Amino acid sequence: MAFFKGWRYAAFVSGFVGFIGLALYPIAIAPMIDPSKYKEIQKVTRKNIRQEDIQPGNMKVWTDPFGRKKPESD
Repeated sequence: MAFFKGWRYAAFVSGFVGFIGLALYPIAIAPMIDPSKYKEIQKVTRKNIRQEDIQPGNMKVWTDPFGRKKPESD
C-alpha cells in the first residue's frame, strides 16, 4: 500500500478538505449569506397559521426577555 508523501499528501488533504467545503456550502453557508429565499418559503407555508392558536400551554407568544421599554410618544 503506497502512502502519499510530500506535495501529493498536501494535495490529497487539500482536495479532501475542499470536497467537504463544497459539500457543506449549499447546506450551511449559503443560507446564512442570503436567508431571503427561506424567509419567503416560511411566509408561504405559514400563511394561514395564527401563532396564538397553536402556542402550547397558554403561553404568550415571544416577547423580549430583556423588557426594553418602548419610547413614549407625547
